Amino acid sequence: MRPAGAVRYEDVRGWERVPEELSAGVPAEQRGPGRGREDVRLLVSRGTHVTHHAFRELPGVLRAGDLLVVNTSPTLAAAVDGRIGHARVVVHFSTRGDDGRWAVELRDPDGAGTTRARAGGPAGAEVRMPGGVRLALEEPLSPGGGRLWWARVSPGGSSAPGLLREHGRPIRYAYTERDQPLSAYQTVFALPAADGAGSAEMPSAARPFTAGLVTELVSRGVQFAPVVLHTGVSSAEAHEPPYPERFAVPQTSARLVEAVRAGGGRVIAVGTTAVRALESAVGADGAVRACAGWTDLVVTPERGVRAVDGLLTGLHEPQASHLLMLEAVAGPSALGRGYDAALRGRYLWHEFGDVHLVLPPEDSGTEDSGTEDSGTEDSGTEDSGTEGGGTEG
Repeated sequence: MRPAGAVRYEDVRGWERVPEELSAGVPAEQRGPGRGREDVRLLVSRGTHVTHHAFRELPGVLRAGDLLVVNTSPTLAAAVDGRIGHARVVVHFSTRGDDGRWAVELRDPDGAGTTRARAGGPAGAEVRMPGGVRLALEEPLSPGGGRLWWARVSPGGSSAPGLLREHGRPIRYAYTERDQPLSAYQTVFALPAADGAGSAEMPSAARPFTAGLVTELVSRGVQFAPVVLHTGVSSAEAHEPPYPERFAVPQTSARLVEAVRAGGGRVIAVGTTAVRALESAVGADGAVRACAGWTDLVVTPERGVRAVDGLLTGLHEPQASHLLMLEAVAGPSALGRGYDAALRGRYLWHEFGDVHLVLPPEDSGTEDSGTEDSGTEDSGTEDSGTEGGGTEG
């Protein structure tokens, strides 16, 4: 079911789904010789004004005093093979609970290296894992839910983090062309967690950043504030809203956000996970304070955003609940205009694809080095790097 109020592709271009040829099947650095992970395209929306850039041009798009809020959660090798009885399954480890249990999703292997949906449970079922590990399913994550289950690794064997390190691989979806090493799913901002927690799926908006680009941004007066949100597995088939996830906004980051806001700077979240974490730390008075725990916040146009002025994010599928957050940041007209330009410009979708920077409108006299969107086909400034189309939260 489509989230209520979400921007619809049929309202933009008459499309209900991402065209197969616009799905990024491999990382940017594998699309040709001499390419790096920063070799993706950057669509910039300032209100309804749209321009096209290479991601390398980001330092020229931002300005001194801007603050980028980044998620430092590391990506886990969260997919592990197992068996229930004689049936093969793939277990996606999603979220580590405070009691040591993990929320997991059981999937059926599809024979092509990816998986398809299967019913979870029943309670008491045991999954045999590599190394003699047993995983016992206990209860659904939410009443009436069947996709995600709380499960416990049997005592005496390897811990869940140890199991993932030794036998796990990154979660992969059908639009990707082949398996990738875990390093392909880590961002430059990723930091290991002491308890082995992390994200089941990469905080992919930050993937194009490199150490060199970060250095250039800092040299131009752009600041960075780290937060943590450990994202779970997405609902690839049903596009469910996000469920509660662990997050932390440290005191230094909260103070930096408040200082930038007080000085008239822009707070720009890198990824929807950074928005969710930061907005979860906003008090009733509108101030951001240090906060940690679990968040069930779903950012919608009705709720709006209180801490962020802009958002750097990937391009999302038409049924994705993330579009509600983008509409809260950009407004429906700007979001529709941006996605219209992305579709016409043949931008690439998903975690290895291109990125979209949503900023507040600026005065008409503001300089912009990018190519202005003309409202005609193929308005992008460079080849998107599609290799037959492949087949990112």
